[in-house]
This record gives sequence, structure tokens and C-alpha cells, in this order.
Amino acid sequence: MAEAAAPKRRPLVGIIGGMGPEATVDLMRRIILATPARDDADHIHVLADNNPAVPSRIKALIEKTGPSPLPELVRMAKGLASSGATMLAMPCNTAHYYAGDIAAAVTIPLLDMIVLTADRVAKMVPPKATIGMLASTAAIDIGLYERALRGHGLEINTPDRQGDVMAIIRAVKAGDTGTAQREDLSDIADELMQAGADIVLVACTELSILTDSITKTVPVVDALTVLAEEIVARTRA
Repeated sequence: MAEAAAPKRRPLVGIIGGMGPEATVDLMRRIILATPARDDADHIHVLADNNPAVPSRIKALIEKTGPSPLPELVRMAKGLASSGATMLAMPCNTAHYYAGDIAAAVTIPLLDMIVLTADRVAKMVPPKATIGMLASTAAIDIGLYERALRGHGLEINTPDRQGDVMAIIRAVKAGDTGTAQREDLSDIADELMQAGADIVLVACTELSILTDSITKTVPVVDALTVLAEEIVARTRA
């Protein structure tokens, strides 16, 4: 009698997290919300390394005063892979500067939030549209989204009040997601639209925590939501 076929292995999503910790939890929440589940067993198996000790991306890339986070990110990726992860996701836009090196260090795919988001934006706007980008100064200075978006023929506009954007990011990292931060971010998003943006791209996972405060007034695409939805699509394929 032939042996029964082994049950198909369920996908296991490994999250390279901790940048910051709340953004990692927010990604997991968005995965749950995006999953068409009717029971616990319908949800996606997730393993998160929510590691707040990853060296600062800003200190390494912009200030040049700190160590590279790459060795720690690679260590985390390998640990998740050896624990059974079948794909990796990293809920930090700026850390995607190292995405190629991380992907090269493991044999499982790393979902590239930058490429996925640029592809999504391109489907939502007309040709040669202008994208108003809310991101960290580090992500802007290293041109993180520039190549991906311009590859679709799109232009990028960043806020005049970038210093205020960074203040909001620091506040969220410190646990302040209150009314003042939400109103300030909403005002900055409105200013991007008034300056000619066709859509606002939220390209910082700290700012993603406040996205619901700006979607009421302007069209928005949030990179963290794009990543969550792609995780759901790939694990259910």
C-alpha cells in the first residue's frame, strides 16, 4: 500500500524586527487584518525577532558615528531561516538599504518593501505623477525610493518641514502617538498635496503608526500595509 503523501508545509513568515518594536507589532496586526480568516487556523504563521538592539541606521548611514547594522540584520535573518522561516520581511524602510546583502546571506526570499511599494504606487497614479513622500531623512538622503519610483517614471517631492517629520518619528519611537503628532503629520501631508503631489507615500514604519490620521484628507499608500498585504498574498497562493 502506498504511503500517504506528507502534508504540505505551511509557510512561516520570519520578521526581522525591532526597528522600532511598535512598528514590528503593527506589521503583525496588519497581517492579521489583511487575512481573510474565519478561524484561528486560517491565520498566517509568523515568527518575529523583535530586536531593539539593531544598531541605528541613521548613525551608520547619515551621521557616520555608529556601527553598521548589517551584521546584526544578517544574524537575525539566518536565525529566522534556521528556525524554519520560508520567507522574510523587514518592517523598516531605511534598513532596506541593506536588503541586497541580507538576501544574499540566506536561501529564502526577503520581500523587498521598497520595490513592492513602488510597484503598487505606479498602479495607483497616472504616468509622470508626483509622489509626496513622508520618510526619515536617512531614507531620503540615500535615495531609498528614488530609483524604484523613477524606474516607473514617477517624481518624488519631500516636505519643506522635514525637520518636523523627524521630530514626529522621534516622538513615536518614544511612545508618543497622541493628537499633536497626528495633527502635525496630517498638516504636512496636506502641504505635500498643495505643492503638487498626486498621492502621499508613507515610507517610514514609525509614521505608519499614524497613517490613519491622514487618510481622511489625502490619498495615501502606506509601505507597511503594502508589505502586509503582499505577505498575505504570497502565503495564501
